[in-house]
Amino acid sequence: MVFQQRGLGVRRRVRVVAGAVSGGLLAVSLATVSGCSTETAADERPGGTARESAVTVLHRAADVLVKSGSSRVRTTMETATGGTRLSIRGAGAYDFEKRLGRLRLLLPRDAMGAAEHAPITELLASGALFMRNRGAGVPRDKWVRVDTTDIPDGNLVTGGATDPLTAAELLRGVREASLVGEEGLGGDLVRHYRGTTDIGRAARAASEGARGSLVAAARGFDEGTVRFDAYLDGLGRLREVRHRFTVTSRADGQEAAERPDAAGRRRGELGVASTTELYDFGAPAEVELPKPTDIYTGKVGSPQK
Repeated sequence: MVFQQRGLGVRRRVRVVAGAVSGGLLAVSLATVSGCSTETAADERPGGTARESAVTVLHRAADVLVKSGSSRVRTTMETATGGTRLSIRGAGAYDFEKRLGRLRLLLPRDAMGAAEHAPITELLASGALFMRNRGAGVPRDKWVRVDTTDIPDGNLVTGGATDPLTAAELLRGVREASLVGEEGLGGDLVRHYRGTTDIGRAARAASEGARGSLVAAARGFDEGTVRFDAYLDGLGRLREVRHRFTVTSRADGQEAAERPDAAGRRRGELGVASTTELYDFGAPAEVELPKPTDIYTGKVGSPQK
């Protein structure tokens, strides 16, 4: 799939992170970005107590979401390569108790500037991703099912959006984090944390529903560290999280060249920033998974326009 540059409005406090997309929808081989903030500081405001470090607050973010029930979701996957910035945007809802979600993804225009590809509907479930309007040759009333435990990245970026609860589960692997400060977000005061998380550690600490996908991601990444920015409200609920991944692109199965470029990346290494926003907690998230007869098992081509 070839994409064209597309503008993206971003809040002033958000700095767009460069990245790259390859394959279809985002079939990639992953590496990770290492290095981030210093040791934690005591978290003494809402969402944490004087006894709790930033790391402790972030470790329980997924559990707090499960207790919150459900919410609406916005997702953005941003990439940049060769001076062209791309984005895949999604919107929907997620039930954290049932670990079920529904997103509608909008893809960039193609290289010729033609109309956008038709939106893709995704159903998110424990260990599985269902996509409708996924590609050429798939009947419009059929779904494509992907086992996320078999994808090298655990579907952290392959599907064009990170499963919201998996994004929170990744924070169970936080090793370093610091409190950046307090900011306004959606009319609420939130606490901004920055740090690094370890995918393997997150997989070991993850809930049963997320463990399989994170184990796959831990095996598929060349390194295990991912940088993040997370925003939690006064109830400890994750309101936004942005992970920065590094994708290793290999052509014809050959390893990327070893010499790094001016930005410190080796040839074939490209960045992907996945942002998940959660809001309107308690909003219904009705998700009905496809019946076996509704799942397409034939050959899947490139996504349709």
